[in-house]
Amino acid sequence: MTHAIQELVIRDVAPIDIAEITEVLAAAMADQPVARWIMPVAETRRIIAPGYFEIYAEHAIKYGEVYATVDPVDGELSGVALWFPFTSLIPSPPDYDQRLKEAVGSAYDRAVELDAALEANHPMDAHHYLAFLAVRPNKQNHGIGSALLNRHHARLDAAGIPAYLESNDPRNRELYLRHGYVVRSEIQLPDGPPVWPMWRAPMG
Repeated sequence: MTHAIQELVIRDVAPIDIAEITEVLAAAMADQPVARWIMPVAETRRIIAPGYFEIYAEHAIKYGEVYATVDPVDGELSGVALWFPFTSLIPSPPDYDQRLKEAVGSAYDRAVELDAALEANHPMDAHHYLAFLAVRPNKQNHGIGSALLNRHHARLDAAGIPAYLESNDPRNRELYLRHGYVVRSEIQLPDGPPVWPMWRAPMG
């Protein structure tokens, strides 16, 4: 059964609960291949994940668009999507390097290496960038990810704007392929997993 979706442009909602957005991101993504490569120790990874994702959640609230699904039973956020409209110039998060060091500690060098690899492959054409799509582990496989994608894709298709993302999980890559994305290349992280840059042309 697909959960009911509620579009929440979080920056327009008061109070803004960055902690809950960050919690969903950390719960869903802290054990994915790239996260394990950045910090192999599971306990440490779960400690640093919230601080890492908080940087991006705050930035998306200010400069991007945040969608969320709300579980109709318990009222908590079950999934979130963080989009950045790269149809105009968006600044980097303030004090990014310092905040990244404080968030990830000894994993800083690998986090910087990841950033550099992704930036080198990021397209220059105008597009919307899906930085993160996350669903709580106990609420996956209910169509939440697809619902979040469909909601924003409808807007992009109407405006004729393409979308871009990077996938580091084969199962997620298959989800994106079903939603019209194509793999553009493959980024091989040193001694780490592959990352697949993916592009979706607008559909009429």
